[in-house]
Amino acid sequence: MELGLFARGALIGLAIAAPVGPIGVLCINRTLRDGRMAGFVSGLGAATADLIYGTIAVLGLTALTGALAGISFWTRLLGGLFLCYLGLRTLRAQPAARPAAGAARGLLRAYASTLILTLTNPATIIAFAAIFAGLGASGAAHGYAEGLLLATGVAAGSALWWLMLSGGVGLLRSRLTPTALRWINRGAGLIILGFGLAALWSLVSL
Repeated sequence: MELGLFARGALIGLAIAAPVGPIGVLCINRTLRDGRMAGFVSGLGAATADLIYGTIAVLGLTALTGALAGISFWTRLLGGLFLCYLGLRTLRAQPAARPAAGAARGLLRAYASTLILTLTNPATIIAFAAIFAGLGASGAAHGYAEGLLLATGVAAGSALWWLMLSGGVGLLRSRLTPTALRWINRGAGLIILGFGLAALWSLVSL
């Protein structure tokens, strides 16, 4: 039963992490620019947010879920502005001659940025709640211990995806010229900036 819950959670985590959104673009870009570890650690920030929101959803903390939904305007505003900042910064970034050595400060910054970015998207918890309900996952977990096990599986599945993505992209880095990396930076920056502007535009309809 325990392994089944963990596996089910891992599949949910993979399903939520796999679609390429702003976090995926950031992970790919940072892997190409700074190396596999930077890309993977960026993904771990998102996986940590998935663990937090997954725990909230699977334990049925409806009051907290409602509170998060109630401040969605401000979290979406913050997230949109943060995406615009990251997009502009990526647009202006110059490709490094080689991957960064992975200094602790740089890795911590990469982790924190994706953690904050994912946490400022309250739609994440709604997605978890919908998937849990659709798969009957929340009903399969009885008590806090099994609920936490399911949420841990979600985080593990998410982390596995970021490991595979950063590892796969990292294999391509040595084949790319500085000019190609510069254009990738520009393309990634425009995509991230586009996500940010779309998030800000969505506030008009609130």
